[in-house]
Amino acid sequence: MQTTEDILPEISTQMVKANGLNFEVDMMGSGDRLILMLHGFPEHSVSWRFQMPYFAALGYRVWAPNLRGYGNSSAPEGRKAYAIETLMSDVGALIDAAGCREVTLVAHDWGAVIAWYFAMRQVRQIDRLVICNVPHPGPAAKAVSWAQLKKSWYIFFFQLPYLPERMLVKGAGMGDMIKATAASPQNFSDAVISLYDANAKRPQNAKAMINYYRALVGGGGASRQKRLGLPIIEVPTLMLWGEDDMALSIETTYGTEDYVRDFTIRYLPGISHWVQQDAPDATNQMMAAFLAGTPIPEFQDLLA
Repeated sequence: MQTTEDILPEISTQMVKANGLNFEVDMMGSGDRLILMLHGFPEHSVSWRFQMPYFAALGYRVWAPNLRGYGNSSAPEGRKAYAIETLMSDVGALIDAAGCREVTLVAHDWGAVIAWYFAMRQVRQIDRLVICNVPHPGPAAKAVSWAQLKKSWYIFFFQLPYLPERMLVKGAGMGDMIKATAASPQNFSDAVISLYDANAKRPQNAKAMINYYRALVGGGGASRQKRLGLPIIEVPTLMLWGEDDMALSIETTYGTEDYVRDFTIRYLPGISHWVQQDAPDATNQMMAAFLAGTPIPEFQDLLA
């Protein structure tokens, strides 16, 4: 299957052995300050195409892996292979493989689900955490409402056998869905849309993507994590939230500061769930300020 490197030659795509699997990893930059970027559903590492060159130019080593079951990364069989604990171990093993002294974890959507728990459980030491458009599980549970349940209908649909992955393979392309729900569709080239489509239409990939949800909900991953409790996250954390999220309400972000010691949130009005692709310049500038320890601008100020 096509890789990010085929679309953006400045990005090097390599295979990395971690946690017993092969991970397809987009790479830029060098040095011992790692930014590890975790994509979401139904995406691909190419979702970080606007961030990788920016932060590599600032002197960071940037890795954007395709998570297990995505792209050309290994796609093991069975729901249990996608347990949240296993996904956290994948991230830890990738950090080990990079071997850097400083680590910033940046994550969107499903990658952010993993990142929240990764930071809570302190699977590895990280220095900073950036979360894009997925709530912390504590506030998310408190914000359950009929409106949010309607937005989250697909999670319940994904618990069904066979039908959800058949829909991904046989139905409309996921790339077209992403572009259609984006606030800045011009940021999604035909090549990127084609890569998203191909990624979701491979049967082994489609089944893996759905198994993330099956393992978390039907497989008890969320319940196991709930029983372990939600300890305060001590790592400095920045949350970027596109307000026009078709899947998650803004109410799911309220109260996050009760679960994170050093927490900053920036809301991006008019921006969709695909925040780092919809508003790449603002995302990059906010993240860069966070990494540098300088005041993080508001979205409206960046538009002035």
